[in-house]
Amino acid sequence: MSTSAAYVVRIAEGPADMEACFAVRKQVFVVEQRVPADIEYDAYGAGAVHVLAVTGEGLPLGTGRLLYGAAAAGKTGGDESVGSLGRLAVSREARGLGVGAALVRAIEDAARERGLRAVDLHAQTHALGFYERLGYAVYGPEFPDAGIPHQAMRRGL
Repeated sequence: MSTSAAYVVRIAEGPADMEACFAVRKQVFVVEQRVPADIEYDAYGAGAVHVLAVTGEGLPLGTGRLLYGAAAAGKTGGDESVGSLGRLAVSREARGLGVGAALVRAIEDAARERGLRAVDLHAQTHALGFYERLGYAVYGPEFPDAGIPHQAMRRGL
């Protein structure tokens, strides 16, 4: 868990937390970025570790998830010792407050707790600098996902 004067980052638990995670994702991905909802919501959500950033009043600010084990293997080249960070979304009003970095660190902590040795992600290319500042390195060619250019990245834990 991570704490700031303005927000708390924690593992999402229960239906209300999951609803908050999906609300942030809907606003960022489906509304702002026009990602089709049927692509945004997938079968991996149920088995993932979700993290949630909320204000002191409980308003959701951001979310992300960690896939691990067999669920992550398809995204990590079959390596079950590598987790997959995904669906990182921060509400427009919370951008620039450190929420995204705190969510990434919480996901990395969850990966360490599960004995993983690294975390992979597929970054939108406009966000490469953000992830590089957090220690992630680009590998492989650029590729489209939902019509948005992406780049695979990895950070050892």
